[in-house]
Amino acid sequence: MYANSRIPTSAQTGIHDHLPVLLERHRSAPFRKPYADYNRVAFEESFRRWQKIAPAAPLILDSCCGVGESSVALAKAYPNHYVIGVDQSASRLSRNSGGWPGAADLPENLDLVRADLVDFWRLMRDAGLRLDRHYLLYPNPWPKIGHLSRRWHGHPVFSDMLALGGVLECRSNWPIYVEEFCFAVHFLTQKTVTCEPYQTGQPLTPFERKYLDSGHPLFRAIVHLG
Repeated sequence: MYANSRIPTSAQTGIHDHLPVLLERHRSAPFRKPYADYNRVAFEESFRRWQKIAPAAPLILDSCCGVGESSVALAKAYPNHYVIGVDQSASRLSRNSGGWPGAADLPENLDLVRADLVDFWRLMRDAGLRLDRHYLLYPNPWPKIGHLSRRWHGHPVFSDMLALGGVLECRSNWPIYVEEFCFAVHFLTQKTVTCEPYQTGQPLTPFERKYLDSGHPLFRAIVHLG
């Protein structure tokens, strides 16, 4: 059945006890993982496309974009921006030719890129790029207690992602994920951000649509990073 998605379950009942220690460790030790060649190439090609099509357009980044449905919707909603949707799965990105409304009608101000965000965020930072808006929609919650470091806010690249600036929005159907996200943003930037219930009649992603149809409560956090 379609609308039978389960809300993430975990023995964790609140913000992870080890999150502050992990954030402090990452803040005091720069992340120096070497870039993969394919990520360098993906970034450089994407940068050239942006400069060719709309070099003056402000940037919107749709991280973990999956099949790109949200990226298409954002490109149409912000026609004066240039939208880059990034996902590490070539299989997911290849599905943008069908299966959901507008899939075959890709806007000119959209670029769908296959890359690992661990590198792509840092390459954007190294290039001095700044975002106008940034979306992190329904990332894998990794709800097991031992999986904290697999959540984006528990990864050492998180501070590099925050350095890209803009209006950053995170959505999830697991409130603890968003609460931890808010805690991590405040810990690293001193900006206040809160987890809030979220409702929409126009889902941006297939996951959001499935969660709504399954009767899940949704949550989001929005922070203006400047």
